[in-house]
Amino acid sequence: MAKVKGLTQLGAPTRLPASPEEAVLEAAPNPQAGTNYLIRFTAPEFTSLCPMTGQPDFAHLVIDYVPAKAIVESKSLKLFLGSFRNHGAFHEDCTVSVGQRIVAAIKPKWLRIGGYWYPRGGIPIDVFWQTGRLPKDVWVPDQGVAPYRGRG
Repeated sequence: MAKVKGLTQLGAPTRLPASPEEAVLEAAPNPQAGTNYLIRFTAPEFTSLCPMTGQPDFAHLVIDYVPAKAIVESKSLKLFLGSFRNHGAFHEDCTVSVGQRIVAAIKPKWLRIGGYWYPRGGIPIDVFWQTGRLPKDVWVPDQGVAPYRGRG
C-alpha cells in the first residue's frame, strides 16, 4: 500500500481515542476532484453515553457528502466515531458534532448526516443536519433507515 502524505493512522497500529476531542480526523486527496459524486458512510452501531444517566445510547448514522479537494480517510473516521463510546452528550450534540468535524476536516461541497437514535425513555430521537448545496448532477439515494419499529 502506498503511503499518502499527511496520513498518520492508515497502515499503522492505532488505539481508540479516549474522546472525540482527542480523535484525529484525517483527509486524503480526492482522486476524482473534477467530478461531482456522492460518498456514503454508514455506522449502524454508533454508541455514546447519556450525559444525565451515563447509560449507553445507540444510533444508526448515515453520512452523505459530495467531496471537493479532499475525502475522509475511513480508518480515521472509524476511530473518531468510536471515540464517542465513553463520551456523554445528547443525541443532537453527537449527530451535529460529527457532521461539523467532517466539514472542518475536508470542506465538502455538500454534507448531510442522519442520526437515527434508538429509544431513550420510550421515544426514538432522529437528528438531521446538512451544510452546503447539493450539486444538481449528483444522485442521492434515500438513507435507507426505516421509521422506528424496533429498528433493525
